[in-house]
Amino acid sequence: MSEPPSYTDATAPRPLALPVFEFLNGKRVILASASPRRKALLNQLGLRDFEVIKSGFAENLDKTAMSPYEYVINTATQKALEVYKKEIEAEKEPALIIAADTVIVSRNQVIEKPHSSAEHFRMLQSLRDEEFPHKVFTAVAVIAPMEEPVHPGYRLETHIEETRVYFSKDVSDEFLTTYVASGEARDSAGGYSIQANGALLIDKIVGDYNNVVGLPLKSLVQLMEKVIFPDDIEPDYE
Repeated sequence: MSEPPSYTDATAPRPLALPVFEFLNGKRVILASASPRRKALLNQLGLRDFEVIKSGFAENLDKTAMSPYEYVINTATQKALEVYKKEIEAEKEPALIIAADTVIVSRNQVIEKPHSSAEHFRMLQSLRDEEFPHKVFTAVAVIAPMEEPVHPGYRLETHIEETRVYFSKDVSDEFLTTYVASGEARDSAGGYSIQANGALLIDKIVGDYNNVVGLPLKSLVQLMEKVIFPDDIEPDYE
């Protein structure tokens, strides 16, 4: 009887032997985001050969004219469509485009990236002092071109994931000042990175951890299966 492989012999993760990953093997998969966090999460799924093409969508939708749900889903959708329209005429058209947008909502207000160190500090201070947890919404939009010449020529599926985040009440202003000075999360919605030192700000979360990082993986895989195998029965991962 042969010995099982050792953990010390393990290499980088490989995709699970799911039909969706087998279908995508050797095809163009595009992540419409320059976020290193989203790139790392796709690597965690075992995907290696995807391309990173940042969307040129301006992300300037009017937050006052729509709910946070509408804002984040519309932004993610427009990111995906912008890259799709640009790449669909390429010599090798993409098989899948993945886009996402993450926002934090506190007191029903959308909070995105801080624009200065002073704003960064006030943002973290407000999240700490808020009576209720804030919510992290990540909208995911995936597009797969259709073989049939049917308008609009692609399948689009979207999903919004919600996670509640409880900041620790005993984090001092001095700690917040030090965290802001580190520059760790100056480009992150809400001004903290839960996968790094920002974890020291958090008491607990309720929901998908990867959603707070920037890409809910379980929901992403389900969306991929919907656009690639639309006639199949939706798998149940519960």
